[in-house]
Amino acid sequence: MNYKAVFHVDQKDGQVFNLALNNVINLLKAIPGQEHELIVLLNGPAVSLMARKEAFSFQERIQGLLTQRVRFQVCETALKNLEISPDSLVAGCQLIPAGIVGLIELQNQGFAYIKP
Repeated sequence: MNYKAVFHVDQKDGQVFNLALNNVINLLKAIPGQEHELIVLLNGPAVSLMARKEAFSFQERIQGLLTQRVRFQVCETALKNLEISPDSLVAGCQLIPAGIVGLIELQNQGFAYIKP
């Protein structure tokens, strides 16, 4: 089975982001060796959590998930609205034009929607 899920984070709340990371980590532990396409999609105020200065306490787990082929997608619209430079983001982030469009596209591709 190919596990496809998008974990949606739209609040600038470290506890919510931590829960999303724990959800992904726990899922990966539950499906060892299984095919997977997992995405943590951040939009709205949550995009600031991927700035290196904000992501400091999460950096090690983010990097660990990136090595396990988990993608972190960040909404460019929100970055612009919040005046956050894409250069300030954690290495490995994928910029997407609009988070809401990304969510719709992923759900149309069969991704499970998970809102921690």
